[in-house]
Amino acid sequence: MPGIITTVLETSARLLRLLGLLQVRPEWSGAELAERLGVTVRTLRRDVQRLRDLDYPVHSGPGVAGGYRLGPGKALPPLLLDDDEAIAVVVSLRSAASHSVAGLSEASVSALAKLDQVLPARLRERTAALQHATVALAGPGPVVDPEQLVALAAACRRHQRLRLRYRDRSGSGSTRIVEPYRLVSTGYRWYLMAFDVGRHSWRTFRVDRIADAAEAGGRFVPRDPPDPAAFVATAVTSAPYRYQARVLVQAPAHVVAEEFSRTSGVVADAGDGSCLLTTGADSLGALTFHLAAIGAEFTVLEPPELIDFIRDAAVRLQRAGQRPGRAAANPADREPGHR
Repeated sequence: MPGIITTVLETSARLLRLLGLLQVRPEWSGAELAERLGVTVRTLRRDVQRLRDLDYPVHSGPGVAGGYRLGPGKALPPLLLDDDEAIAVVVSLRSAASHSVAGLSEASVSALAKLDQVLPARLRERTAALQHATVALAGPGPVVDPEQLVALAAACRRHQRLRLRYRDRSGSGSTRIVEPYRLVSTGYRWYLMAFDVGRHSWRTFRVDRIADAAEAGGRFVPRDPPDPAAFVATAVTSAPYRYQARVLVQAPAHVVAEEFSRTSGVVADAGDGSCLLTTGADSLGALTFHLAAIGAEFTVLEPPELIDFIRDAAVRLQRAGQRPGRAAANPADREPGHR
């Protein structure tokens, strides 16, 4: 009897491992799975059949290798997570409250409650401490409808042309025919990167400003796109503003990047311990303040207005820093008639 119990336990543990592997990748070859489980291909086939007998939709492909994949079923199968994966899920769900998707906070709390019921004791204590010690800071921006995000994502995946009713930053409305490519999240806001058919160029659209998105004329052949993250970063950090600045900073890129959020500046390594900063603002004074706050030597490459503004500001600041009654260090700065 002990031997039979041991065999049953080993088989059950192996089935759970097999189910976990099938959840990790979309498809496995029979040889790969057998090697991971330490069994023969014949034993693997029996284990797959046991999962099918338990109503798990395990599909096999043709050929000698016999690929396997876990298909969608009527209900979610048990989700098998190792310790690090479970912690990662908890951290993600806790941070979801600060995201800009409507209803995500409530859904994350519900998911955390369900997860807590199935976690082993050793993990439940760690995740409870994590939840107790963390507080989510809600974002200041508007929220978007999760169904709208899903619809836009589906259009990106299907290469479905869309007609958007869009409101720009000035409040003006327009109708755009676009070829959607990617959704990009900056933390507080969501953007759709798409090719604007009417304007013959790639554009970014804030999702919360899209009033309506409907199919328009079927599918399209994907174009050669720019990098979505870099394109949106440039669009939201400098393009919307009156002044766009390019600045060579004498400091490593990772140091300067800590001073600018993803929506306020783009930092690129320029070699020799320096970096190129691209940023923007509606005020030359605001740009000057943020550049001075970096705490490193920098050279403004453009625009010329910023170069002149900083030069004039430097003269004023130098005068402001002189002690009252102190004579000017440069004789040319003395009042006429003084010796």
